[in-house]
Amino acid sequence: MSTGPSLEPLLRRLMETPADFLDPPRRGGDGRVHVAAVVNDVLASYDCVAPMPLLATLSGELAAVPANQLTLAAVLAWLLSDETWRGQPLDRIAMLALFSDVVPALAAEANATRYVFEPERREELVRTAIARLGLRPDGETANQAADRLASVSGVERRRLLDASRAADTRARAVREALARKAAEESADKWTRE
Repeated sequence: MSTGPSLEPLLRRLMETPADFLDPPRRGGDGRVHVAAVVNDVLASYDCVAPMPLLATLSGELAAVPANQLTLAAVLAWLLSDETWRGQPLDRIAMLALFSDVVPALAAEANATRYVFEPERREELVRTAIARLGLRPDGETANQAADRLASVSGVERRRLLDASRAADTRARAVREALARKAAEESADKWTRE
């Protein structure tokens, strides 16, 4: 994991997101922001070609893609257009995955405006982008970066909560199975005597 950009300029960048990026995304003739065009322009600035399926997803023409996901993609494009990223070893496949994998997961957790206006959500978006690009924030060790991301990540909290629920379900099933087995053994003992 290479050293990436410092958090501060990127957090500031999100705080300064122009209101236009939070305008309703273009969907079926309504809305203002052409998200696919915005994302395509940012990716092209990194010599990264956006695949047609990604552009179709961000076009606003697919009813299954929520407006919140499109708005968050525009916000992420704003974040990635910052000069702080220039000169960083950015993996193009990882950049595409930010829009195809990370944005839908984050959009499912919170409204896109929260990633602009709430400090913890801003930090989550910045840290997630840095981590998914295979970098760590300047001035942090890999462990510090991973720990801090885990502490602010709503996606990580949901994953841990789901894992905890699954473990509880498994433990309950084991307890019930043990109780049944004990009852069967007790019944067998009484029938033998």
